[in-house]
Amino acid sequence: MLAAIANTFSNCFKIPELKSRILFTLVILAICRLAAVVGVPGLNGTALQGFFASHRGGAGGVLGMYSLFTGGALENCAIGALGIMPYISATIIIQLLTAVVPTLSKLAREEGGRTKIIQYGRYLTVLLCLGQGLFMAIQWEHPERIFSGWDRGSLILYDPSHIWFYRIQTVLILTTGTMLLMWFGEQITERGIGNGVSLVITIGILARLPQAGQALGDMFWGSGQGKFNFGHAIALLFLLAGVIAGVIAITQAQRKIPVQYAQRAVGRKVYAGGTSFMPLRVNYSGVMPIIFAQAILMFPQKIFLFAGQTFSSSHNQGAKLISDICRKIALALSEGAFWYLFLYSLMILFFSYFWVATQFNELQIADDLKKNGGYIPGVRPGQATSEYLHKSMSRITLAGAIFLTVIAVIPILLYRALNIPYPVATFFGGTSMLIMVGVLLDTMRQMETHLLMRHYDGFLKKGRLKGRF
Repeated sequence: MLAAIANTFSNCFKIPELKSRILFTLVILAICRLAAVVGVPGLNGTALQGFFASHRGGAGGVLGMYSLFTGGALENCAIGALGIMPYISATIIIQLLTAVVPTLSKLAREEGGRTKIIQYGRYLTVLLCLGQGLFMAIQWEHPERIFSGWDRGSLILYDPSHIWFYRIQTVLILTTGTMLLMWFGEQITERGIGNGVSLVITIGILARLPQAGQALGDMFWGSGQGKFNFGHAIALLFLLAGVIAGVIAITQAQRKIPVQYAQRAVGRKVYAGGTSFMPLRVNYSGVMPIIFAQAILMFPQKIFLFAGQTFSSSHNQGAKLISDICRKIALALSEGAFWYLFLYSLMILFFSYFWVATQFNELQIADDLKKNGGYIPGVRPGQATSEYLHKSMSRITLAGAIFLTVIAVIPILLYRALNIPYPVATFFGGTSMLIMVGVLLDTMRQMETHLLMRHYDGFLKKGRLKGRF
């Protein structure tokens, strides 16, 4: 099998166009990695690197997730510290607005409307970069507010009298870094292979593999040698294989709704009827519910913790009681606690249905089928078709949502309950595994298309991509 895979990859470089696309993609991704190591002028990135190095075990939570998506740019105080996330956020906001704002919904269906919506997304990306860049620049002035246990002073190397010069400079540099990554991603999509923006995120996640390998080595041969043995290694290998197989299966899983088209005449032409199918994906929402749930749950714990600290300074008995209650709530909502996992799971289930409700328009699909002479066997066109699609999508979404919940909880349980280092636990599920598997499958499909067009053996076996159902 390994020989067949090696032969397939060698065939990729025998096709001039595919070879140039692959090399172009690799060069652009290498340049993207520079944005994660080139520091912002005026910041003491060495101090922050040392802090992260000495607190590897506590690098979880939202900071750990953000550092994962930026490929370590955050802890390097690099020009790519914002990463590609503002562009992703802008795209999500525009998609949600398109589903609820009639003007944008109409624009999306018009010729050239998608280009206009993409342009709006770029403008929104700039605004988000300016806001998040200013927030990050101010937080770097007081690292103790965001990094628990910080005792290394300010990261700013400028004189306090030039603080606004530092802020303006940092905001412009961080905004430029994100826009450059966005442009690189679009160039990969157009001239390379795979989805560019997704590949930029994936290469940042894969850049943490050496760190995960070092943490894994420390588990068995370092300070944690007494806790883990050969049996744990076998169990982790089986868990990793199971998670990867499950992610591939659910990512590719779909329900095929049969659709028949009646014979129809348009002018003097007669179009013959036919039979097709409508694929309904089990995991229609992808990784979005996990991202939404993590983004929302990072605020309550911080708010209650801040409120507890504020009321604790008062000598009033009532204020102290409120402080104790706030601290207990903050502890209950800390990552890995029972109530955190309970709310986390509920939010993933909710946002799975929310994303389907906003993005899957069964009324429009039923209307388009009716206009084109299509119908689902045994179901009347129009309202009945819409209700049938709604029921079908609701049922399979439940399976996808439960799967997402399990995948999202596994890294937290490994990290909190079993004391698996955070860099290792992130590769056993969560957003990183879903993104990597999805992006690699999409890239393999595109490479496969180029190979089959030139009559080469691709990643196919009897017409099916390995892992595809």
